[in-house]
This record gives sequence, structure tokens and C-alpha cells, in this order.
Amino acid sequence: MKKLLLAGAIALCGLSNAQMSKGDWVISGNTGLGFNSINTKTKVEGESFDGTKVSTFSVTPSVGYFVIDKLAVGIDLGYTNITTKEDGDKTTISSFSVMPTATYYFANSSKLVPFLGAGVGYASNKTKETFSGISDDYTADGLAWKVKGGVTYMATQSLGINLGVSFDQFANKETYLGTELKNTVNNFGVNVGFSYFIKAKAQKSDK
Repeated sequence: MKKLLLAGAIALCGLSNAQMSKGDWVISGNTGLGFNSINTKTKVEGESFDGTKVSTFSVTPSVGYFVIDKLAVGIDLGYTNITTKEDGDKTTISSFSVMPTATYYFANSSKLVPFLGAGVGYASNKTKETFSGISDDYTADGLAWKVKGGVTYMATQSLGINLGVSFDQFANKETYLGTELKNTVNNFGVNVGFSYFIKAKAQKSDK
């Protein structure tokens, strides 16, 4: 019985650590979805006006290579869409980013593996506005950075389920009619997704 328990404990350790060694790969896909509706109504001279409604959607596919045990370096691609509606007016902000990132997995004997990561790269923001039936849109490119953290539940030796939070910031500078303008967009989100860990092929020993 003791041998059986020991073998089970060793297997459990291997479940969380086996695919996070130097030379391994990780492929991830995280999504975030959120809705916020302020249920207020304002009446002016018999007319009612609804409150602001905001909906968000984001998806972040990524790939990483473990340069050392537990530390993966790779690329995160990001897409975020934020739509705001109020009294017939509508604003949609679509963001696309490419970021080199580094993620550290605090792998241990548990199936729950906490992680922390950060990255910096390029982003493009497209804004489309419709006010009083008149539409306008413009695009801005600039620097973006992010930090992320959460926990991965190792459902199998290779497949993990992610639950995490992230904070992204986009900033750029523009000159309009001789005046310099600086735009900053902050985005905090909660996301869920998966990670697939690929074990490096074992090297054949020389005969």
C-alpha cells in the first residue's frame, strides 16, 4: 500500500511539472467576455433616456518556448473589441497587438499551477464613432505593454485550463494642427482559456 501511495504521489508531481521543462512548448488561447449595463433612465420634458451600455470581447492566442524550467518566452497576439452605446450613439474601439512575452509557471506537486507574465510590443487601435447619425473613424498605432497572472489547472499531463487577470496599456503620440496629443488606453480584464504543453523530444543516447 505504501508503495502504491508513493507511486501516486510521484505521478502527481509529474502531472504538473513534466511539460514545463527546458525545451518544451506551450500553446495557449484565452478569451474574455464582459457586459456592463447601467440601468438608469432620465426623463426630460416627457422623453426618457437610457443609461450607458458597454460590451467587451477579447481573445489572446499565444505560443511560448521554455528557455529554462518553468519560464516560457514567446509571442502573444491580442484582439479586443469594446462597444459603448448611449441614447442611440455608438462608439466601437478595436485593438490588435503583437507582444513578445515571458511567463513563469510556479509548478509544484499540485495540479494548480500559478503563473505570472509580462510583455511589451506594438498595438493598433481603430475607433469608430456614430453621433447623431454621423459616423467617423480613425486609427492610431503605438507602444503597448501588459502584465498577466492567474492559475492553470492541469486537467491532464498536457492540457491545462486557465483562469487569470490581465492589465494592458496602449499609448501613442500624434500632432494635430501643431499641437501634440498623447493618447493612453488602459484595459483590465478577467479571462479564461486553455494551455497545451508539448514535451520536447527526448534525445537519443549515443551508442
